[in-house]
This record gives sequence, structure tokens and C-alpha cells, in this order.
Amino acid sequence: MAAPGENLRINPDRLWDSLMQMAQVGPGIAGGNNRQTLTDGDGEGRHLFKKWCDEAGLSMGVDKMGNMFARREGTDPSLPPVYVGSHLDTQPTGGKYDGVLGVLGGLEVVRTLNDLGIKTRHPIVVSNWTNEEGTRFAPAMLASGVFAGIHELDWAYDRVDAAGKRFGDELERIGWKGDEEVGNRPMKAFFELHIEQGPILEDEGIDIGVVTHGQGLWWLEVTLTGNAAHTGSTPMPKRRNAGLGLARVTELVHEVAMDYQPEAVGAIGHIEVYPNSRNVIPGEVVFTIDIRSPNADVLDEMRARIEHGIANICDALDISFDIEPVGHFEPVTFDEGCVTAIRNAADRLGYSHRNIVSGAGHDACWINRVAPTAMVMCPCVDGLSHNEAEEISKEWAAAGADVLFHAVVETAEIVE
Repeated sequence: MAAPGENLRINPDRLWDSLMQMAQVGPGIAGGNNRQTLTDGDGEGRHLFKKWCDEAGLSMGVDKMGNMFARREGTDPSLPPVYVGSHLDTQPTGGKYDGVLGVLGGLEVVRTLNDLGIKTRHPIVVSNWTNEEGTRFAPAMLASGVFAGIHELDWAYDRVDAAGKRFGDELERIGWKGDEEVGNRPMKAFFELHIEQGPILEDEGIDIGVVTHGQGLWWLEVTLTGNAAHTGSTPMPKRRNAGLGLARVTELVHEVAMDYQPEAVGAIGHIEVYPNSRNVIPGEVVFTIDIRSPNADVLDEMRARIEHGIANICDALDISFDIEPVGHFEPVTFDEGCVTAIRNAADRLGYSHRNIVSGAGHDACWINRVAPTAMVMCPCVDGLSHNEAEEISKEWAAAGADVLFHAVVETAEIVE
């Protein structure tokens, strides 16, 4: 198949202007965005995206999970389309680029094709996946998960937010519940552009991350039970301190993750301490361990070592424990052909690049189950994301979108 000429580039000013306009929808309080899924802000962002798609001559399809699919026709409409996109929803204190760059970068691909009068054999579809972040309605990547057959539609509709509002009800309320069956779309391939959300590319001065794998994870919810007692009058040898158990498990998780460097990670995030009083020894602690690795065997080894270590810690402290797996997905190996298309595009355009493993979950991780998939990453300042201070440069955005353009268009096959 013919590759686009190395002189073909997207319009960086138009892409950047679109990013800044979308950032005005659902503004945060510190320069970023709070455009959580199925809020009024999400609905407004969707309308703006559809307006731009209409102006670009794309036809819009919406499925029963609210996933948006904007199609540019190919010269052979019977061929499976090449998909490109990400998500428009944000964290409560989200940045302007996480997810949004992938959607608007995909839109810029078709805008550039229109500018240049280039036709492709395969249609190209720009997608906005619903509820990637999972902050309002857990779990993350919910709609792409339904699309890929990971979750049932009715189960997804019954997810509730902190106020008890149902996903399905809120999807109808904002007017973005479509009629199309979820997952009933053939795909030749799917490409997702995203900011790295880590410091590697910026630290090494690399333009492009060629994502070869996505990390698998285990979330383990641990309950340690000791005995709540007075901090002043209980002798040290008599204490059954669940808080001390938490401290030792925290160190254990860190040590285990460090033993599997450079790609494994682990930490304890959510913590609840009972009774959480300044003069009471903690009688119970509930917390979640998050461990990740792109290697399935390593991931399972880490889990086994941590569970064994918890048992030893609790035995030494005379406290009891319970461990419940509350989240898991297997490591992802992205499609070799799609990865090669991205790598070749970076070479052709003269951008420095390196292989990279995605430390976060993305819609591409689920779509990889049903279609050849790969990801392009660009740097972000200090590796900061899920934060209103998240920042990238226009040049980084343009480089990522240029590589995306070339990989997508080559896969969609230029008509000479």
C-alpha cells in the first residue's frame, strides 16, 4: 500500500485552536477541565465535536452507549473502516489534553485529507468513546468495554454515581443515547493518539512514543483487623495495630515493585482507617493495592509475593486480614502491523521515537480485543496528567498528529 509523502502534515494551528475551544467547555477551577461523563458539560462537548464533524462532511453514528462515530467515506464503502479516536470526558480536576488530543487529532486527520483532496479506499471513522475515565461511573473504559464484549449493556446502564444516578438514565438525560447496537461495527484497525501521562519522553527528549504494550493490573482490596484501643494506656507489646500493618504492607508493595524494574509499578492508593480518631489505635484498615506490569507472569508473581507477605506481616502483629481482588485486566500486546505503521510514520517524518509501555488503561486496550490496534504518544510537561496543570506544547501535539495521520492514511490506503 502507498504511504503518504513525507511532506504531508496536519494543520498545527487548527488542531491547537480546536483543543483550546474544547477546553472552554466544562472548565475547571484552575485552568483545566471538569467535563465528567454524562454531565451537561459532556453533552456540550459532544455537540461541539458533532458540529465540527458536520462541517468536515462526516456522517455521525451513535450507539446505545453514547459512543460517537464520525465517518469519512472511502472509495469502497464495503471495506471495513480504519478507526481513530479517544475520549472527551475528563477527570473532576482534569487537563485539556488527556483523551481530547486523540479525538481532535483524529478529526484533524480527516480535515487534512479534505484540504488536500486525498481519497482513501477504506472509510475512516473518528470515535469518541463514552466514560473512559470512570470517575463518575466505575469502571473506566466502560463503553469501549461494552463494545469489545467485556461488559454487558444492561450492567453498564445500571452503574451509579455517588449521588445514586444511573448511567443509562443520565445518558438519556443529556440526549446522547443512540439506537445503534454496541459493537456491531467491523474495523480494519484502530489508532489512538494520547499524551504519555508519564515523564519518559520529555526526560529523554523524544518526540514520539510507539506504544507496543499496555500494562495489566491487579487491584487488591485488603482489610486488616486488629483491636481499637487507647493510644495512651495500651502497652506497646499488647497492641494489635492495624495501622502498623498498613505501614508494613505499604513498604512491602514498594519493595516488590522495585524488584521487577524497569516496567513494574505498585502502590497503595485508597485508604480508610477506623475509627480514625487521634487517640485510638486503628482497629481496622481497608485499602487498595494497585500493581501493574506488561508481563502477565510478573504480574501474577507480584500478587503472590504480596499476598504471602501480608500473611506474614499479620501473623507477626497478631492481626487478621482479608484480600479481595476488585479489579483486573491482562497485559495488552498491540498489533505488530499497526505498531510498525506508527514507527515507520515517525521515521518517514523525521521524528525521534522509542518504544514505550502504556502505564494507564485506554480505550485502545479493550478495542485491541476485537481489532488490530496501536497507540501513538507525545510528551507532556513533567509527565503530569489527571491534573488541571497538565500541559503539552503545540509542537508535541502536531508531531503526534502527524504520525497519526500517516499511520491512519497508509492503513486506509490512499487512492492514487
